[in-house]
Amino acid sequence: MEDPIGTLRFGVNYTPRHGWFHSWHDFDPARARADLDQIAALGLDHVRVFPLWPLLQPNRTLIRPTAVDDLIQLVDLAGEAGLDVMVDGVQGHLSSFDFYPEWTRSWHHRNVFTDPEAVEAQATLLRTLGRALAGRPHLLGLQLGNELNNLVEHNPVTPDEVDHYLDTLLSAARDGLGAGGGLVTHSAYDAAWYGDDHPFTPEASARKGDLTTVHPWVFSGDCARRYGPRSPQVRHLAEYGTELAKAYATDPARPVWVQETGAPQPHIPAADAPEFARATVRNAAECTGLWGVTWWCSHDVDRSLADFPELEYTLGLFDAEGRAKPIATALAETVKEPHTPRPRDTALLLDRTPSTRSVSGPGGAYFEAWMRLRTEGVRPAVVLAERADDAEYLAARGIKEVVRPS
Repeated sequence: MEDPIGTLRFGVNYTPRHGWFHSWHDFDPARARADLDQIAALGLDHVRVFPLWPLLQPNRTLIRPTAVDDLIQLVDLAGEAGLDVMVDGVQGHLSSFDFYPEWTRSWHHRNVFTDPEAVEAQATLLRTLGRALAGRPHLLGLQLGNELNNLVEHNPVTPDEVDHYLDTLLSAARDGLGAGGGLVTHSAYDAAWYGDDHPFTPEASARKGDLTTVHPWVFSGDCARRYGPRSPQVRHLAEYGTELAKAYATDPARPVWVQETGAPQPHIPAADAPEFARATVRNAAECTGLWGVTWWCSHDVDRSLADFPELEYTLGLFDAEGRAKPIATALAETVKEPHTPRPRDTALLLDRTPSTRSVSGPGGAYFEAWMRLRTEGVRPAVVLAERADDAEYLAARGIKEVVRPS
């Protein structure tokens, strides 16, 4: 397939309307086709999909062909609807629920990040998925899994062990897809960027895989509650997350993908959601090197399903009956607008250590300094202190002035 990097993309994380991700237990092509047609009708160009790890690999040495076939069928259905597809391999974590195969649990407990056989099993799964999907014209690529760092609480790991884990799985995914087979990526929730001493590091996010993915959620660091749902801090959060991610990359041209952002209630009241969506997309699209924006998510979780956090029931562009919500209309209109990156010749210096990462999160001194500049009309880039005197690097990013937080 052609390299998908270069054209600004807009898509949605696909949450099946009927049965949520439990629908993988009895995949229904007709229902999936109806969901995908709704998504395509909004003018979006891609979806991100999430097969469940326990169904794909119920035993360490068994990958179920029928589960792989269901995934292939979904990818093909999306292609028929005119949508490209990013596949996440190890789920892993989804919407506050963790999905572990039984061979990693209870009497058979294995640390999914550090147990050599568990890591190799995941590598085998990704290699298998890559080979099954390789060559499909609508495939964007293969991601290791959704926010794998959410599993840290029950799987203690060091940064060095995380690096080995990511390197092993990224290599397996690339081996499966083959050269030129699509993007190979990984993702982490915001603790990787804002969490002091979190074992998944900004460097790992910004330097491993083919591009950097960011998930700038307004509930991280209580951003929306701290500043207000209509605040600049909230409406520029995805833009800020993109610029923060660019600072950690060694390649100045490395793209950044705003892979998850959404309007969770009550953090973003329903009446504010359409304008939040417009502002988020417009502000992020002003960043150079943005790959695209992928909204979370396509369909609300049906309230007949129990035990989700309240915000999970309201995140969809479509409600549980399949009706488009006002936010869907706002997003559809906004992605059709012309979007032009704006130069950022002023950068705000970020001086941090692994133990002071929180300065760059909501409530942190650096975060607030960046937002002050932004509200004053400056479009600040972010530059790490160790690169502030690197003239060649700064020139490559178009930075002419580096200022310190006041």
